[in-house]
Amino acid sequence: MEANLVLLPGDGIGPEVVAEGRRVLESVMERFGHRFLFKEYLIGGIAIDRTGVPLPVPTLHACLRADAVLLGAVGGPKWDDPQASVQPERGLLDLRRALRVYANLRPVKVYPSLEEISPVRRERLQDVDIVIVRELTGGLYFGQPRVRDRLKGQRRAVDTLEYTEDEIARVVRLAFTLARSRRKKVVSVDKANVLESSRLWRQIASEVAKEFPDVSLEHQLVDSAAMRLVASPASFDVLVMENMFGDILSDEASVLAGSLGMLPSASLGEGAPGLFEPVHGSAPDIAGKGIANPVGAIASAAMLLRYGLGQAEAADRVDRAVAEVLSAGARTPDIARPGEPTVGTREIGQRVARLVLEGRAMAGR
Repeated sequence: MEANLVLLPGDGIGPEVVAEGRRVLESVMERFGHRFLFKEYLIGGIAIDRTGVPLPVPTLHACLRADAVLLGAVGGPKWDDPQASVQPERGLLDLRRALRVYANLRPVKVYPSLEEISPVRRERLQDVDIVIVRELTGGLYFGQPRVRDRLKGQRRAVDTLEYTEDEIARVVRLAFTLARSRRKKVVSVDKANVLESSRLWRQIASEVAKEFPDVSLEHQLVDSAAMRLVASPASFDVLVMENMFGDILSDEASVLAGSLGMLPSASLGEGAPGLFEPVHGSAPDIAGKGIANPVGAIASAAMLLRYGLGQAEAADRVDRAVAEVLSAGARTPDIARPGEPTVGTREIGQRVARLVLEGRAMAGR
């Protein structure tokens, strides 16, 4: 197949991990005879520095024309002033909205070779295989009014948590569709004992569930879901929730895998290019040192193959190659135990790409 892929390295460790995602995609291209055309564009802090805005028009137009987009990370201390008129994260939020990607899939799978590095007890990590489905274009991040002002002599801030039934139904329906090909269990997370928006969310989720009689639905409050994620994570299959809850709980779930650097994500919509990115941030403290964990970006490239290009066999090959590299003991510092030898960002990418080409990761893994 042929595909136009846009790369948005962004800030901090973004360029380093995206380079390894590209390396692995190039190995897929060679192994399967595909033709991928890669083009890089600016986003985030580096885009502000060079153009004055976090999402330049050429970047937006290229993404809208692409078959899929692979992003690294945005932000960093240099652009952290809350009083600034433009901030790097705005570029990512605006890109998600422009692409009309409304569902963010964040898989959390614990590799047996890494169970010892998680702070969660090993026996609780057996058979953990979760997908968190986060609504991406509504809620507090986009609701209006959004105000900073003064009221009766005091500084005041207002954010609005708003959802329509269509916004809820489409992301819940996607979660049920995904669960149907897995273990057929959906947990819908809300705060229906307090929030009116959550009461609507729960009502709509129950209505959508009737379309999927073969999939079970459980409602759970966000606070108890947060506790259950670390106490009994294997009891979950697919979780679906609104924007802010998904942002927080998916980061919490990273402790199961041992590091944020391990987690990929896919942002999907209807008829629009998918946006694929590791869950981790820009990690400016280690940027440029060659020690960042590229597994999240490589696994995001695998999701790009699976959900963005419809290449499930190639995605499976990448996923198995990652598992084999980790099983063989390759560790970046974030997933290494004290005193354990480590390798760099590029070395991990090279090893995964080599296995994709050689095909050894296909057998018995």
